[in-house]
Amino acid sequence: MSIILPGAEPFYFPGGDVGCLLVHGFTATPQEVRGLGDHLQRAGHTVLGVRLAGHGTRWQDLARTRWGDWLASVESGYHLLRPQCNKMVIMGLSTGGDLALILSTRFELDGVVTMSTPYQLPPIPTLRMLYPILTPVSMILPKLQKGPPDWRDPEAAAARVQYNCYPLRAVREFGLMLDTMRTSLPSVRVPVLSMHSLEDGFIPHSDMGRIHAGLGSADKQVFSVEHSNHIISCDAARELVFGQAAEFVRKLASPSG
Repeated sequence: MSIILPGAEPFYFPGGDVGCLLVHGFTATPQEVRGLGDHLQRAGHTVLGVRLAGHGTRWQDLARTRWGDWLASVESGYHLLRPQCNKMVIMGLSTGGDLALILSTRFELDGVVTMSTPYQLPPIPTLRMLYPILTPVSMILPKLQKGPPDWRDPEAAAARVQYNCYPLRAVREFGLMLDTMRTSLPSVRVPVLSMHSLEDGFIPHSDMGRIHAGLGSADKQVFSVEHSNHIISCDAARELVFGQAAEFVRKLASPSG
């Protein structure tokens, strides 16, 4: 049995009758949305941060999962939090945003917040070329080391809890998840707030626009962040991100929301 890395644990913050379900990204851990969770609890909400299957232990565990396992982790969090709340919002960073959008088409939710969420595979030529054969390639080359970090806040970078590589078999699953997310967009009917950094060097800012255009929601908003990398919930502009998310929830929770 694999041991959860220190700092990678899921978290639960009790609060009021509005629930916020927080979902981290690919190869990462709940640590990257914990600060957002703290902020939302201070605003009076009940918060649950889930740990996706295969994450926060060893990269080999992630290599053995399928994207449906990640969605099942989010579904489990939903079923834990839903009975405690009159209203419920799901928030996801990066891959967590994709899973949040998919979940919103299958379960009763009142809103979705996506952060730095990909619409398609990252624009890495080698990755896109190898993607159709990643499964057999992963038998020979099981992982790909990550490149140097790109952070505006060095202290936030040092506190990050994640894998230092991408398991290639799981990258294939990431792509399959994106296929489902794209086809699900017209069925998303709840209010959506999408946030993305203009300086995101991993997932282009334009992906936010493509997700926004595909949504079936009548109430959909976009917010562009500056002075942050891909992990906008942790980098230098995180307080601005927290404020936007909390305001979105406040409006949904108001009697006229």
